[in-house]
Formats: sequence, C-alpha cells, structure tokens
Amino acid sequence: MVLKSVQGVRAWLEAPVAEAKMAGRTRLDALRGAAARVTTPLLPDDYLHLVNPLWSARELRGRIVDVRSETADSVTLVIKPGWGFDFRFTPGQYIGIGVLIEGRWHWRSYSLTSPPDWTDPDNRAKRLISIAVKAMPEGFLSSHLVNGVPAGTIVRLAAPQGGFVLPEPTPAKVLFLTAGSGITPVMAMLRTMDRRGAVTDVVHVHSARTEADVMFGEELRALHDRHPSFTSHVNLTGERGKFSLASLDELYPDWRERQTWACGPLDMLNDIETHWAAVGSNENLHIERFEVERSAVGEGGTVTFARTGRSVRVDGATTLMQAGEDAGVQMPFGCRMGICQTCVVALTDGHARDLRNGTEHQAGEKIQTCISAAAGDCTLDV
Repeated sequence: MVLKSVQGVRAWLEAPVAEAKMAGRTRLDALRGAAARVTTPLLPDDYLHLVNPLWSARELRGRIVDVRSETADSVTLVIKPGWGFDFRFTPGQYIGIGVLIEGRWHWRSYSLTSPPDWTDPDNRAKRLISIAVKAMPEGFLSSHLVNGVPAGTIVRLAAPQGGFVLPEPTPAKVLFLTAGSGITPVMAMLRTMDRRGAVTDVVHVHSARTEADVMFGEELRALHDRHPSFTSHVNLTGERGKFSLASLDELYPDWRERQTWACGPLDMLNDIETHWAAVGSNENLHIERFEVERSAVGEGGTVTFARTGRSVRVDGATTLMQAGEDAGVQMPFGCRMGICQTCVVALTDGHARDLRNGTEHQAGEKIQTCISAAAGDCTLDV
C-alpha cells in the first residue's frame, strides 16, 4: 500500500509534464511537476521561458542552431530540441515543426535527416537533430524556412513518428529509389548505417534535374568512395530523362531480392508500385509519399471549429486541416498524407469530401482533416 501511495504521489507530481516527456522519467520530472502543482494556475513555464525558451513542460520546443545550404532551393536545419524530445527515433521517421510567422503558428512535417542520438561534434553532451527542406512553389512554410528563417529561431516540435523506417539489423540487400526531396528520409538511414558500421549491400538510385540540384551530393560521393558495398547512382533527368525502371534488370539484376525503400514524386511512386506488382515483389517494397494524390475537390463553404468558435470561408481545394490552421486553430496532425490517422476529428454538422476519392462524409462521422475538404458549410469538433 505504501509503495502504491508513493507511486501515486509521483504520478500526480509528474502529471503536468507527462505529455511533453517522451523518453524515460527522471527525478527532474517530479521536481518540474511539483513546481507546476504549487504554482498553479501560474505554471513554471511562465518563468522558465524567461530563462531558456527550451525549458518547457507543456510542449516540445527546439532552437534552430544552424542553417546549411544544400542546393539553391534547399537547406538543412540543425535543431537543438528542448525538454522531452525522444532522441531514440527510428531512421526514416518524420517530425512536425511549427514556426511562428506574423503572429501565427504554421505547421508542417519533415523527415529527420540525422541519425538517432546524434551529437554536436564539438560538444558530445549536446544532442541535435536535423531536417532538410526544399522550397516548393506552393509551399508557404517551406519557402520561409529556406529563404527566411535565421539561426536562433525557436520552433515547436511534434514527436517523431512514421512507418517508413530502416529495420535493425539492416537487411543484407537494400535498394533506395529517390528523387528530389524524397532523398531526405533515406539520408537518415544512410547516415545511421554509416555511423553503426552496418553498410550492407546497398544501391541508391537518386534522380535530380541537374548536378546542382542533387541534395547531399558531396556526401553521397563520399559514402560511395568510403564503402565498397555502397553504390550511389545519380540520374540527372535534365540530361538523361526519367530513370527507366526497366533498366534495373541490366544495372542491378538482383533488384527483386532487395528490400526497397522509395520516396519521391507521386508519378514516380505510382510507376514503382506498378513495376513491383508486375513481378510479385510488393512485400519487399516500402513507399513514403510527401503529397496527396487528389481525384476530387469539395464544394467549399464556411467551416466552423466548434470548440474555439472560429469560422473561415474556404474553397473546395483547401483541406480542413489547412483551413483550421489558417484560422489559428491548433489542429491535430501527423503525416498530412491520410495515413497515420492522427488528424481524425468528428464532423458534427454538414458534409465533407475525401479529396483522394470523392467520398462524401456527413455529420456524425469522423474524418481525416488532412485529406478532406468542405462540401458545403460544415462544423468540426475541434
């Protein structure tokens, strides 16, 4: 009974920081939690933020410590996470990052490019993470991160997640197929294999328009030279056109036997799925999509967010998640691709349409806001 009481008191003390803490509990958790209890309703964050913005018990935060140019339209952001970040993620996972721009938080998900438990080479006690961002013509936040975010910026973070991951131990034979920014999750995998001395028989086929457009080009060449078991095959589409999957039989005839990870534009991934299905090798194929393939649009309308009382008028191509974020509503999110189910909320009134297939949802149903749009006026329970 005494033991249970002690555990209960500890749980009560740690409760204010339980959501922010992703890794193992520490004595510091109890101290921070106790401080939160005795200062309620003024949480210690109100004071700790004045000392260090990363000392937050209520949310994951990070500080951008370096912005490194990769190509003319892409950068690597090196981030020092604050309290509660789990550095034991699996290579290939992504994180959410929120950036404050003109008084509003803008959120997107980006693949981690660093290996787990990565540290500053000049300070082994300082653990860091990195993401790489490519500016997209329609991407407001990606353009801001590439062209306007300075080192020192405080950002919000969401915990690592995603199933497009490198297993351990590394498969004996691996094939990576990437294009453009689709290389980012694979870089985390390659860096992890290199760091662990576990570079097995790996072939990486990457496509970019020109040599100058190859993200991490110098590092890929160094890996190729350092590891006899690693082949970096760069296809410059501006000179040679689209990489032909039919050429795999000639270039890498054992491709059917390889565990394959593919990430890139939708057309490329659709072609890969068809090619692998034709030879019955689907069980060896792992795919990560960065964009939603849309076959429908909603009618648009006024979207009301019941819990906040906010409303916004949107067109039929704007997702309900984007509508909420544009209205300043904190929307649940994960992959933003309709895969992870993190963004599911209840539709309490009106209708919404799934942008992937045109399916219409009505009041009383739960919907994925990242791939749904308003089909007339509607209300969400968020």
